[in-house]
Amino acid sequence: MEHYNDLPKVEKIMNRIEILKNKGMKPMTLLGVCPNSPSVIKAGFRAAKRNNAPILFVATLNQVDCDGGYTGMTQEDFIKVLKMEARKNDYDGPYVAAVDHGGPWLKDKQTIEKWSYEQAMKGVKKSFEAAVLAGYDMIHVDPTVDRTLSEGEKIKIETVADRTVELISYVEKFRRERDLPSISYEVGTEEVHGGLADEKTFDKFLVLLKSGLRKVGYEDVWPCYIVGKVGTDLDTAYFDKEVASELTARVKPYGSYIKGHYTDGVENPQDYPLCGMGAANVGPEFTISEYDAIAELEILEKRFYENNRVALPSKIAEVIEKLVVSSGRWKKWLHQNESGKDFYSLDPNRRNWLIKTGARYIWQQPETIAARGLLYDNLKDNGIDAETIVLSRIEHDIDKYYNAFNIVNLNDYLKD
Repeated sequence: MEHYNDLPKVEKIMNRIEILKNKGMKPMTLLGVCPNSPSVIKAGFRAAKRNNAPILFVATLNQVDCDGGYTGMTQEDFIKVLKMEARKNDYDGPYVAAVDHGGPWLKDKQTIEKWSYEQAMKGVKKSFEAAVLAGYDMIHVDPTVDRTLSEGEKIKIETVADRTVELISYVEKFRRERDLPSISYEVGTEEVHGGLADEKTFDKFLVLLKSGLRKVGYEDVWPCYIVGKVGTDLDTAYFDKEVASELTARVKPYGSYIKGHYTDGVENPQDYPLCGMGAANVGPEFTISEYDAIAELEILEKRFYENNRVALPSKIAEVIEKLVVSSGRWKKWLHQNESGKDFYSLDPNRRNWLIKTGARYIWQQPETIAARGLLYDNLKDNGIDAETIVLSRIEHDIDKYYNAFNIVNLNDYLKD
């Protein structure tokens, strides 16, 4: 039964949103949640259930991959976890499992171990195969990094387009040969190194991608989302409405939508749907939410310890800091003027931010799991449900986007 030509789940949702908008409803933007811990996945489904809205889980290859990633989940595990959490929360609305930033050297291991281009592409293709077999709904194809280039040299947009075509066509051939359901694609990057930072290059990429897919016999395949550089990045939090509206207009003739990354802590999330943004990803913000909730709970634990109501304190903040620093992954987020510096020579505020955002890399390490278990047990002995407090903190921050993106109760319109 050939169902590889069925309309993918994401396109179905986007088509319905377009119909609703044409009927006079408010414009909407879908929310992509980066599943960087079991707590974020649990909170994501609780928030989706309460808001009666769809949710996209966008997992990087650092998080979920054939080797388990830093969450400990393979692609197959990830799909099983999502199904289980949906069932536990009695959530029967649509949810999406997606690869985020799938491309050579975008998995830290490939960069650290200095994989060749051939090795990196082979690794990415293997990851994509596993995602398709597991039942993912969308893949972000992002071959915008090239570790073979000299320092300061930028990858050519023609190369980005060629590699995007190669990866999409590889996935499509693999999927169709096995008669697996259609999936959606996302392409591009918000990073300057991707070459889509200016309008001329952005347009050129679209033309090259269109012609490239046609040449290899996949002209019926086109990305639902194209990532746009809309003002937000690692160090800025203001969404540029003018740029977003312009990019939206540029991709509309292609039938695509602009997707935003680095939406974490954005100052004006309510402007996303007004500019026609199709979706937006939030990730590190929820790690910070989780860390802050745990840090506050440890303050309570210390008070109980001082009053002899706890025998052995968890010292979880100390454990997290030690593991984040020893992981070395905090170096990935250093500014240019901080390069090469020792962690403890950095400004205290920077160290604090690096620990909070870097906590996602070590949540599933045995020492962290043990410390969290002890913290939760100590508080439970004193009448406090620690896990519910942590999940509620993350949910609160997810709710902010559901409301700003106008998708509360969207599931009522997606039932059929």
